[in-house]
Amino acid sequence: MKFDSVIVRFGGEIGIKGEWTRRAYEKLLAKNIKKTLKHHSVLYEKLIHKRGRIYIKTKNVEETACKLTCIFGVSSVSPAIETTSDLNEIVQKTVELADAILENGSSFAVRCHRVGKHPYSSMDVCKEIGKQILAQLKNRKLRVDLKNPQFTVNVEVRDEYAYVFAETLQGVGGFPLGSQPKAICLLSGGIDSAVACWLAMKRGCPIIPVYFDITPFTDEATNAKALDVARKLFEWSIGFPRKVYIVPHGRNLETFVRGSPRKLTCILCKRVMYRVAERIAETEKAEGIITGEAIGEQASQTLHNLRVLNEAATKYPVLRPLLGFNKLETEELAKKIGTFEISTRKTEGCIAAPKKPATKARLEIVKKAEQELDIEGMIEESVREAKIVTV
Repeated sequence: MKFDSVIVRFGGEIGIKGEWTRRAYEKLLAKNIKKTLKHHSVLYEKLIHKRGRIYIKTKNVEETACKLTCIFGVSSVSPAIETTSDLNEIVQKTVELADAILENGSSFAVRCHRVGKHPYSSMDVCKEIGKQILAQLKNRKLRVDLKNPQFTVNVEVRDEYAYVFAETLQGVGGFPLGSQPKAICLLSGGIDSAVACWLAMKRGCPIIPVYFDITPFTDEATNAKALDVARKLFEWSIGFPRKVYIVPHGRNLETFVRGSPRKLTCILCKRVMYRVAERIAETEKAEGIITGEAIGEQASQTLHNLRVLNEAATKYPVLRPLLGFNKLETEELAKKIGTFEISTRKTEGCIAAPKKPATKARLEIVKKAEQELDIEGMIEESVREAKIVTV
């Protein structure tokens, strides 16, 4: 069956927004769709934006539908056949579709969604189509089953046009990217931070990944992995900047290892990361810092230690999308978004982690340890030597 159109449905959360916000989100989503299709060199004849829907006329239906499922704000898409809202033409196209998909002895149902004024009701459409399918394909011994059909033939009538389809591909939903301000994302290259970045994007936040290079406490493979993860994440943000901050952090970590209580190494390390991230947030005019931390995932991520870490960030909120996730849930999402295989590549990781890290660090002790170090100098040097790379 030759499809010539793609129906794009918006995420459910967009539909419940106030009218002004809804229109703004839908307009932004249409813009993101155009950017994505242009980036992938997918040609289309026209893009029609209606309330709650976008209809794309194209000869590249399968490729278009596939690309659209990876755009935030799209709840689902359907390859479809466009026709007029004339009932006879709708029936004709629907019977042709049924002829192509219905198997001998199978059950089917007809569903109709209609918007606009027409000389028929949605029920009229379903009855007439069902009647003609049974009559014209009677040799297949088909039967109607409205509760549990093996196949569903769908019709969407929108003003003067109608669209006939049988398949619906699920999108990622969420809000259109760019509907919320930018966020700084602490990206390690591991499973958790990548998923946290993706979840922030799903809520509409363009991300600016910040990677802390802890050489010589890790290997080059770890650094390469982080950038590969960033590249994969940027596949979900076509049309937005693809820059990553690489911050030299090895000397800072070496100072903590040699000059501070070993059990506080991870706490001190992350507190400086937060402060550097705040400086970058100021430069980038971002509104928050995203991390992949989850309660109890590591010693530094006990609820008590998270409070100690938060105290270091004084200007921007630290946001943790994975706070209540368990590892299996995070891994499943990583597989879905395409970062899992990259994040699980074997690398040396950080060799500076203490054997017995503090799980309940006392803030006053942490601050005392920081007072004995030139923390402000560390921050200034890290920000000054940070590099911006485009991936």
